[in-house]
Amino acid sequence: MTVTYSSKVANATFFGFHRLLLKWKGSIYKLLYREFIVFATLYTAISVLYRFFLTGSQKRFFEKLSIYCDKYAEQIPVTFVLGFYVTLVVNRWWNQFVNLPWPDRLMFLISSYVQGRDEYGRLLRRTLMRYVNLTSLLIFRSVSTAVYKRFPTMDHVVG
Repeated sequence: MTVTYSSKVANATFFGFHRLLLKWKGSIYKLLYREFIVFATLYTAISVLYRFFLTGSQKRFFEKLSIYCDKYAEQIPVTFVLGFYVTLVVNRWWNQFVNLPWPDRLMFLISSYVQGRDEYGRLLRRTLMRYVNLTSLLIFRSVSTAVYKRFPTMDHVVG
């Protein structure tokens, strides 16, 4: 989803940055804030429990349990798994980007094959490119909700 915030970013101050983050609809903060709150709450609860409520023997048991879990966590190569996952996500994104229909490539082919510097050649190239743009719009309307909201009916497309 593409959302334009150019006017708000240009007027943002250093201390007004948090308000700007709350306005972002496609922000990573809005995506992860629930998980972060759960993590911070659990971490704080365990830390308070360890520091104030456990006895000496219970603290040693907790430390041994932490070392045991850390020992088995080292057996899973997290960096390898994370690298594999990132590679998978980036490759999927790149394949989607490469497979987008770009009217520019077709425009270059049309301009090289439809010859003529006269009015007929110019109008023919322009008409063909309008058809290419129309087909791209119709494809994007069927795929993207943002484009469908911008062009909900054929009257909007004609306009």
